Parts: sequence; structure tokens; C-alpha cells
Amino acid sequence: MENLSLVSLSRQVALERELDVVANNIANINTTGYKTDGALFEEYLSPSARAGGSTPVSFVRDRGVWHNMSQGPVEHTGNPLDVAIDGQGFLTVQTPGGVRYTRNGALQINATGQLVTSDGYQVMGDGGPITLQPTDHQVSISRDGTISVREGTSNVDSLRGKLKLVSIDNPGQLQKAGSSTFNFTGDGAPPPNTKAGLIQGAVEKSNVRGVVEMSRMIEITRAYTQIASLLQQQSDQGTQAIDKLADVPTA
Repeated sequence: MENLSLVSLSRQVALERELDVVANNIANINTTGYKTDGALFEEYLSPSARAGGSTPVSFVRDRGVWHNMSQGPVEHTGNPLDVAIDGQGFLTVQTPGGVRYTRNGALQINATGQLVTSDGYQVMGDGGPITLQPTDHQVSISRDGTISVREGTSNVDSLRGKLKLVSIDNPGQLQKAGSSTFNFTGDGAPPPNTKAGLIQGAVEKSNVRGVVEMSRMIEITRAYTQIASLLQQQSDQGTQAIDKLADVPTA
């Protein structure tokens, strides 16, 4: 196969991968706490693309995905269990696969009274899972994550725990484990976050910019089409060359 075809195919594979990333971003434009992904590529320099070749050939190689951790817009919901993180920080949740981290603060209470995420994962406090009593009402979540309630007919606040906020300064140590949860790949556990604050009655929306992602999808589709057209032209030229050779009279 000619070098042009090999290089073009490597670019098409990269474009297909990038299109998958962009399509996933668009699909999660309304997912609370979702962080935009971007595709990473690198140049792979081959000594030669075919036997007998001596000129190095540059290919495109998929390197991975990076996460845009910029804060999304805050939407006020009025739900006392919803929290938006103001600043860099993550809520700690317990999943069947282990401890994970999220900025999805759309919280709720499950059948056993535990505070959970919209995916049903336990939200962890400094002392473990946070559980509310059936008679609890007037739930208040302070900026530092302290949860207090009024129990029954009491006029005195009762504490139910403090949300465990952590800091993860290096996005490279985060691996997506769902639409809005992350696995920490660094050593040990992330340190506590003392700088970020919580906004009760609000959630952080996805940081996907729909117009940007749609524009990128159009660019990728056009580039893929152009390469397909180039490959077709090369194939047609090869066919024409063979036909002309077939017309040459033999001696």
C-alpha cells in the first residue's frame, strides 16, 4: 500500500476517535457535574512505511483523552439537598468499585436514609456515610459542608455529619469512571480541601460548550470526507494507470 494511503488511514482512525469524544461531550451537555473531554494525538515517525523505503513517514497516533476541569455554570434549584462546589474540589462517594470523586452535587436520600448521589452512590462524610432520620427536616448544609437538621418538634439543630471535600490539583491523576465520577490514580488518598465552599440549593452544570462542540464535529466530519475523497482519487488513478498499461501493445 502506498505511503499516502497509510498516512491517510492513520488520520482517519484519529478523526474517528476524536468524533467519538466530541459526540460523548454533546450527549452529556445536560449531565450535572460533567467535565468535557478532549482527544490527544501525537506524531509517530516510522523509518519507512513499506519494504525498500528509506524516507521516514509521519503518522498520527491516538495518545489518550484529557479532561477539562474548568467549573461549569451554577444553577440554583432550591432543593435543600443539592450542593454546588464553589472552587476546586470534589465530593467523596462510595461506589461498588471503590471510592470515587465527583462534582455532581444533585443529592438525595435513599430508602435507608443515607445521603446518595443521583446514581445511588453513598456520599461520604468525614466520619463515613451520612444518614438522616425519618423525622429530620429543615436540612441545612453550610459552606464548609456541615449538615444540620431539625429533628421532630425540636427547635435545636442536630448535626448529621460533614461532607468530605478533597483536593485533586493534577487532572492527570483523574480517570473517568462514569459520566461525572472519577477514579484517583495518584498515590494514597487526595488531601482534604479547606479552600472550596459549598452552595446549598444549587448544582454545577456540565461545562460542555455546545456551540464549540458542534463546530468541532462539523470540522472533523469535513476533514474525514476530504481524506476519503483523496483516497478515492488515488484509487482511481491506480485503476486508470492499469487500464493504460493494458492498452499498450505487446511486441
